[in-house]
Amino acid sequence: MAHGLHLQTRAGEGVSVTAEFQVKEAHQGAPGLAHGGVLATALDETLGGLGWLLRVIAVTGRLETDFVRPVPVGAVLHLEAEVVAVAGRKIFCTATGRIGAPDGPVAVRADALFIEVKIDHFIENGRKQEIQAVLADPDQVKVARAFEVNP
Repeated sequence: MAHGLHLQTRAGEGVSVTAEFQVKEAHQGAPGLAHGGVLATALDETLGGLGWLLRVIAVTGRLETDFVRPVPVGAVLHLEAEVVAVAGRKIFCTATGRIGAPDGPVAVRADALFIEVKIDHFIENGRKQEIQAVLADPDQVKVARAFEVNP
């Protein structure tokens, strides 16, 4: 079963990632406009991709979102996220969503704090049936172990 918004995140310059999010009718809040919660989710999912660059597993600790302008259904939101600082287990980062093009008008932006966690965080807190399914899948185990370079 796939989860999330299915963003395809790509590494950018430095410690940054980019992605595109196609706003569909299912993402509508007010008539003809994207729901703010869905836009916040797109920012959060893009920011979450930064952990891959840092080779850590991290979860959202704080997400402060500014909604600058409405995003119409049918628009493509160009997302960019970057790490601002790392202090111990804390990863400070920022993200921007622009309408129509990477240099389009800013629609949403966020500042976030991600917290590095061990894989045990998910094993201890996730639903058992889904954890067991992941652990039984050799491809998923490889992904999890990729983060255990320096456990």
